[in-house]
Amino acid sequence: MDDAHDGRSERQDRATPGGGMAIEIPDPIPSYDSAEQANPPVVLTRPGHPIRRADIDPDALRIMSRLQRMGFVAYLCGGAVRDLMLGRKPKDFDVATDARPGQIRKRFANVYVIGRRFRLAHVHFPGGKIIEVATFRREPERGDDPAPALPAAAGGETPPAAAFEPRELPDPHAIYGTPREDAFRRDITINALFYDPEIDAVIDYVGGLEDMRRRRVRTIGDPGTRFDEDPVRVWRVLRHAARLGFDIDPETGRAIASHRHLIATAPGSRLYEEFNKDLAYETRVVFQALRANGLLRHILGRAGLAYEADPALFDRLASLLDVEERARREGFLLAIEEMYALVFWPWLEPEFESGGEDMVPVLTAAFQNAAMRMTIPKTLKSNAVQILVLVEGLIRALRTGRLRAALLHRAHLPQATRLAFLIETGRPPADHETFETLFRAAHPGAQPEPRQGRRRRRRRRKKGGGGNGGTTPQGA
Repeated sequence: MDDAHDGRSERQDRATPGGGMAIEIPDPIPSYDSAEQANPPVVLTRPGHPIRRADIDPDALRIMSRLQRMGFVAYLCGGAVRDLMLGRKPKDFDVATDARPGQIRKRFANVYVIGRRFRLAHVHFPGGKIIEVATFRREPERGDDPAPALPAAAGGETPPAAAFEPRELPDPHAIYGTPREDAFRRDITINALFYDPEIDAVIDYVGGLEDMRRRRVRTIGDPGTRFDEDPVRVWRVLRHAARLGFDIDPETGRAIASHRHLIATAPGSRLYEEFNKDLAYETRVVFQALRANGLLRHILGRAGLAYEADPALFDRLASLLDVEERARREGFLLAIEEMYALVFWPWLEPEFESGGEDMVPVLTAAFQNAAMRMTIPKTLKSNAVQILVLVEGLIRALRTGRLRAALLHRAHLPQATRLAFLIETGRPPADHETFETLFRAAHPGAQPEPRQGRRRRRRRRKKGGGGNGGTTPQGA
């Protein structure tokens, strides 16, 4: 409990008796290099910041209040603080504390501790809501470097894929740290802010408030070193800058240009996780940033290269993502397999021009030959292929006026119908609309064509053989 006591003392030292302290953001910004981590944090209390308790998830507030009453330090952290400072609605409300995962589990009945190296506490609430509670961590010491240095690639070419999983630290407790250390281990300054509900204050160790004022995204520490440690940080910088409409710090931007090829060395499973974050919302602006900085080819292989090389092809994708975003704002959400089908539709649509009755093997081969660094789960890929094949059949029916009745009995018809509406009409289907509704509106009087060909004759059972056709099993 020593850490909790130290953190509590630090908080009491910062607050004035009146509780109205507001430290202005220094101008120009002080140096926040790792060698100068002894600098005191910038602390903003009301009315120096716009965060209101009413805008914070009440369950997150209850978790922080309970931990603080027990003597622990507990802050709102990460993207929630950033979004509240910018007047945006946070997607998640994460909590950072000096309480260890085991201590959190003992003090809350609805907690599940997950993770192997970095253990996190997930506090569950009715309705499926989860508040993530993480213990303050620090960067590994240089002797505990989680991954070997990656070789630079000549001419910006993609180096061979290499394992990038962090190694276990000898002491599992060595990963834990102080709020200051936790802030400095994060990727970018605007995501390293804390909010202390007890004194209603925003705490900034790394210069995030100044970067927010200047509307820029900047890595914490030397950007080249940070990208060498974890190339996925390049992707995150671009994502946050695109979604927030911020500029990228010039030094960080130069490091992106020289390190972007390293993204291909990250494990395919990590790239898949990051890609799903892009598909969650505001996808178009992120894809535009990835394309402008040459990352799509390193993530999606030949598909990404096609989107980078062909402006018209990418414009087609961007248009579809705009349609999806408008539908999302109206409450229409696509499932993950539908989003993957939508993203790859412009790339794979030309494959259908070659014709052929069974396009599933053709599209499957296209994915296999794309040399994607991202690992798409087999089931997800298979479902996306099935949806794409059916989408093409539905769209062809709309354009030709000939609808095969067999299409209306396929397993993925609901998903394909939703995409066909988005692609052909620029809107999602209404609750009462089916594909037949759309087809008859386009072709009044047209009817689905019955299935062609002879019906398969039922095989007649041989006499005298019981249920196995008259043969006697071996060994009977």
